[in-house]
Amino acid sequence: MVKKITNLALAAVILSSILLNSCQAVKNSSNEQRGVAIGAAGGAVLGAVLGNNIGKGGNGAVGAVLGGVVGGVAGGIIGNKMDKQAREIDNALPGADVVRVGEGIKLVLGENAVRFDFNKSTLTSQAKANLDKLVKVFTEYPDTNIVIYGYTDNKGAADYNLKLSQDRANSVKAYLAKKGLAASRFTTTGMGMADPIESNDTDAGRSKNRRVEFAITANDKMVQDAQNGK
Repeated sequence: MVKKITNLALAAVILSSILLNSCQAVKNSSNEQRGVAIGAAGGAVLGAVLGNNIGKGGNGAVGAVLGGVVGGVAGGIIGNKMDKQAREIDNALPGADVVRVGEGIKLVLGENAVRFDFNKSTLTSQAKANLDKLVKVFTEYPDTNIVIYGYTDNKGAADYNLKLSQDRANSVKAYLAKKGLAASRFTTTGMGMADPIESNDTDAGRSKNRRVEFAITANDKMVQDAQNGK
């Protein structure tokens, strides 16, 4: 089931109202300029404060999604497209954790979807099979940018884990590109042992923390189409 953050628009309006009303220059700004300010300020702040509303972990993905908020009618059009894409991802890969956030999608590929062995960044055969299912959806929705975040458990030095997490994200990107998706759509970031989704005190918990997350947002073409009512 696709999860969806509720009351996000209300929170953005309240937050943006506070921020905008504090600036005299806003009185002379256009609606478009105000929308840009709302998207930038609301996304940055809400990305930090709403993490607890979508479960543990994923602050990187959440921040990336909320940072790209367009707002207004265009934002609604983008949101509808993301609703459809999220449902297709959920149907294609039931083992994934799919969350609709704002105008984008946070996708967590844990051990049931893309599992990494301890101290490894290579993709298992199961991981490749599950990524193949994602390729079909990403091919159908080409007008998105995707940030891939790699994670580790807490075993080992922080610097080592940061590199390992980057290698994991790069492995996923390389595989998706090999399957025909444009590499330019993807950005990779290693998060190391940050944002654990389970306790690192057990083997089972550490296994779940060795994961990748995706932040899926509209690219420039999708934004432009939405602003033109498409």
